[in-house]
Amino acid sequence: VRLVESGGGLVQAGDSLKLSCAASGGTFENYAVGWFRQVPGKEREFVLGLAWNSVGSGRSRFTISRDNARNTVYLEMNSLQPEDTAVCYCAAKNFGVFSGNVRDYDIWGQVTQVTVSS
Repeated sequence: VRLVESGGGLVQAGDSLKLSCAASGGTFENYAVGWFRQVPGKEREFVLGLAWNSVGSGRSRFTISRDNARNTVYLEMNSLQPEDTAVCYCAAKNFGVFSGNVRDYDIWGQVTQVTVSS
């Protein structure tokens, strides 16, 4: 399975973005998925995750969801602030629950940049 992120961009504080993580070369249904973000000089930070048999979850301003028909997982981010500026990654691990540990994931996509101006 190969992952491709999209949906990042430059937005103003208070705006929303919806990132997509599309899987190719296999089905996404059997994978737990995590979204991470990273700013220069800091470690990669876990944002939200989804177990292999779950279709949605939310916390604070962020919501993660899955569309198995489109083989895609989404991260919806609302009320973005400048401190949310980061490169974002999605990652997948076969079956099981999601994890906040980067070492638990087998497959990573390329980054998508999120930039929030004040």
